[in-house]
Amino acid sequence: MLNRDPEDGKRQMVFAPDLIRVPPGTTLRFLPTDRGHNTASTEGMLPEGTEPWRSKINDPFDLTLEIEGTYGFHCTPHLSMGMVGLVLVGDATVNFDAARAVRQRGRAAERYEDLFARAEALLAEDSA
Repeated sequence: MLNRDPEDGKRQMVFAPDLIRVPPGTTLRFLPTDRGHNTASTEGMLPEGTEPWRSKINDPFDLTLEIEGTYGFHCTPHLSMGMVGLVLVGDATVNFDAARAVRQRGRAAERYEDLFARAEALLAEDSA
């Protein structure tokens, strides 16, 4: 969780990486490298049976993802600035279209659009 993108130095308020592909059972660690960040699940962007989460500001947070699907997440204080991300777990197509259809606003909508396009390309590579 960073104030600036470490790759281009231009984008502000980012998760690095912001798109992750993992097998079921993987534990992710969210680290607030810069202060003032957290991670929270984005409503409507979780596979069925998954419990929503919300970490405390400035606290590292471990999340084990057991259920296959697409997971949307964001930083609560910086959602309006587009601080969002996606995790693809196993067969991410399970809820991919439903997660993509969740209405977002402002910068979050722009960044999720980019993330879903990149995720779609990743999934297409897997099926090729």
